[in-house]
Amino acid sequence: MIEEYFFTCPYCWQRISVLLDLSTPEQTYIEDCEVCCRPIRIRYAAVQDEVVDFAAESIEQ
Repeated sequence: MIEEYFFTCPYCWQRISVLLDLSTPEQTYIEDCEVCCRPIRIRYAAVQDEVVDFAAESIEQ
């Protein structure tokens, strides 16, 4: 199951979204912000097609 998930970019503070594959219980990957194009580490966990944990973090120091 694919779900659109909304969150705030840790760089530009704009509300953006990603598509999460909830058939995968846990996943971590890098995706660029659709507004400022900076890399964001996306981490999530899903149980029974529901997001139970989500984090969007800056990867730049």
